[in-house]
Amino acid sequence: MIRRILFGSIFCLLNLWVLAQNTSGDSAEMADVMRSNGKIYVVVAVVVTIFIGLFLYLIRIDKKITRLEKESLNQHL
Repeated sequence: MIRRILFGSIFCLLNLWVLAQNTSGDSAEMADVMRSNGKIYVVVAVVVTIFIGLFLYLIRIDKKITRLEKESLNQHL
């Protein structure tokens, strides 16, 4: 279950990355300004932190649901 979630999210992120490619090169002024100011690293750190938090939350919920399913099966037997 965790592998499916991980692979699905990786493929979604790769898809977004490919679609975000710019062929003209002129519309990346904001990224250049943020990179020159060093703020792009703050943005990347915040996004990575959010994704790590979401993955940890999903793993935690998956473990709880698995435990509840096992308890439910034991009660019915």
